[in-house]
Amino acid sequence: MRNLTRLRSLQALEASARHGSFVGAASELDVTPPAVGQLVRSLEDWVGYPLFKRSRSGTERLTPVDEAEDALEDIAQGLDLLEAGLRKLRGRKARAVVVVTASQALVANWLLARLDDFSTSCPNIDIRLDVSDRVIDLAQGEADIGIRCGLGTWKGVRSTFLMGEEIIAVCHNRLLPENRDVTAGWIAEQTLIHDGTPHPGGDFPSWADWLSRSGANQVPAERGLKINSTAAVIQAAIAARGVALVRKALVAQELESGRLVHLLPEIRWPVKWAYYIVAAPKALRRHDVAAFHDWLWKALKGH
Repeated sequence: MRNLTRLRSLQALEASARHGSFVGAASELDVTPPAVGQLVRSLEDWVGYPLFKRSRSGTERLTPVDEAEDALEDIAQGLDLLEAGLRKLRGRKARAVVVVTASQALVANWLLARLDDFSTSCPNIDIRLDVSDRVIDLAQGEADIGIRCGLGTWKGVRSTFLMGEEIIAVCHNRLLPENRDVTAGWIAEQTLIHDGTPHPGGDFPSWADWLSRSGANQVPAERGLKINSTAAVIQAAIAARGVALVRKALVAQELESGRLVHLLPEIRWPVKWAYYIVAAPKALRRHDVAAFHDWLWKALKGH
C-alpha cells in the first residue's frame, strides 16, 4: 500500500530546492513561506536530519544536503508523473499553458507569424509569451522555455542548437539610389544606424569593421544614429531612417516582402552567437513543454 500522506511535504521540498528559498516555493505553491518551512521541517523530523544547508547572501539560500540531492530527481519525476496522470483523468478537456520567453525582435519578426502552426498541431496547449530582452531565469521557473541568441553556455538549462547567425547590411527599398549602383561608397554616405546593444563574445562588427571589409575608402566609424535596442534598430531601418547592420534571421520577413533590401550580399559576416532553444531539465519533462520544444526545433530547422 502506498503512503502518500507526505505528498505535500515532498512538493515543498522539491520546490524549495529548485527555487533555493521558501519564498520562491511559497509563490509557486500559493501558500506562505512559513507554511513551506513547516512542511519541510515535518519531512526533516520524519527522516531524522536536516534536508537543507542554509547560507546567507543578501537573502537566505537553501542548498540540499547530499541525501536530499540524491532523492530529488526521483521525487521530481514522481510529481511529474502524478501531474501527467491528473491530465489524463481530465482527458480532452485538459488544457496546458507553456510560458515562452524570447526577445522582442525575435517574437515580432519570426515567432508570432508561426504560432498558428503550433496551435493547429497542439490545440490543447496555450502559449503565453514573455517578451523580454533581459535573460529570464528559466532554471528558477520564470518561464518554461525560451529562444536565446548567444554562445550557448547558460547555467541551469539545456540548450538545443537551432541555427547560426550572420550580420548583414539593410535599408528600406525607397532609399536605394535610382541612377547608380549600391556600393560600399554609397553606403558610407548614408545615415548609419548603430546598434549599441552589448553582444559579449559574439564578434559582431561595427560599421567601421564592415565598411573596411567592403572596401570603402572613407570609414565614418561614429557618424549616424545610435540606438541601444536591436528591435529599435530594425524598426529604424523599416522606417527608412538609414542603413543598419542587423542579424539576418530577425529581418527575414522584411527581406522576403521586399520592404528591406540586403545590401552587398557578397559581404559575409558570420558571428559566434547562434540561436538555441533553452529550458530547465525539469520543464522538459512536461509533455506540453517537450511538444513545444520539438515543434520549435522542426520549425526553425525548416526555416
